[in-house]
Amino acid sequence: MEKPLRIGIVAGEMSGDTLGEGFIKAIKTQYPNAEFVGIGGPKMKALGCESLFDMEELSVMGLVEVLGCLPRLLKVKAELVRYFTENPPDVFVGIDAPDFNLRLERNLKDAGIKTVHYVSPSVWAWRQKRIHKIAAATHLVLAFLPFEKAFYDRFNVPCEFIGHTLADAIPMRTDQQAAQQLLGLDPERQWLAVLPGSRGAEMKLLAEPFIETCRVLKQSRPQLEFVVALVNDKRRAEFEEVWQRVAPELQFVLVNDTATNVITAADAVMLASGTVALECMLLKRPMVVGYKVNAITAYLARKLLKTDYVSLPNILAKQELVKELLQEDCTVDNLTYHVAQLLDTDNQAMLDKFDEMHEWIRKDADTQAAHAVLTLIGKTHA
Repeated sequence: MEKPLRIGIVAGEMSGDTLGEGFIKAIKTQYPNAEFVGIGGPKMKALGCESLFDMEELSVMGLVEVLGCLPRLLKVKAELVRYFTENPPDVFVGIDAPDFNLRLERNLKDAGIKTVHYVSPSVWAWRQKRIHKIAAATHLVLAFLPFEKAFYDRFNVPCEFIGHTLADAIPMRTDQQAAQQLLGLDPERQWLAVLPGSRGAEMKLLAEPFIETCRVLKQSRPQLEFVVALVNDKRRAEFEEVWQRVAPELQFVLVNDTATNVITAADAVMLASGTVALECMLLKRPMVVGYKVNAITAYLARKLLKTDYVSLPNILAKQELVKELLQEDCTVDNLTYHVAQLLDTDNQAMLDKFDEMHEWIRKDADTQAAHAVLTLIGKTHA
């Protein structure tokens, strides 16, 4: 009996869990008995991935915030290095979480294990010298976006452009009425989706200005209602605490789920920067991006940033299609003004560009990722 294919895999947050789920499914179409072990979230675990630690331990945002968790992160990494060197997988795939996974991949590569980093770090945007660390840590990088592969090619670092999984999962046209019905939202009202982030640090910094903005908007728009996507009970409790403190008179429809249905049901979206901005683009809903981080993190990021924008729709378009309000610009006044503009004007030019960019990155990414990894280790079926 041939030993089953064994893949080490570590995902650092909810978006990585979704990528891991698609990757595992694609591998299992060729290797139904493949085994997966490392760190995964609920979606990966549902497919049989053995998670050695809780994924939440890796979901740390910001340069400063990481310092408080560093001893535990180092312990988790050391345990994983020990485990994988004692039980070598056929290949190790680190999904996103670059500050953690690239260090882990370097140790595993040095131990003779093939390593793949899935989701290029934003090395083209800031800390460009990391390209050399990435080269030292990995045998292959899987990139979502075409300009990322072009950057790696300049440095002769093996990289495959696989397209973006979200672009495959989301159809070109989505049914707003069906989403409103699913969530029990009144179709006669105008709906603003409010997405203050999936991490605790984001909720801490963004929930208050987002809720205040809703309060101001409601004063001049009685027909406007608010629906909020919250990734888990913890984020929900954090949001509710701020809501009751800041604007208990407001009504919010809270949805414990991924953002997809909430965005689809909305007429416009106010969101934290991150993968959700790309999702909003693919769902073809106009958006305003607001974002804040710790002041020291922000100072360091400004020093190191090599791109004009932070949200993926703008980076892809190479223009400010979507309004970005960052740090001191992320005020209630600014958010209110720009969200009101979205609600009151025709956003067709923005939505047409979203259509075009959707086509650019729609490549069946799960299958492409699985094929690239299996090719690397010589396991593709003829």
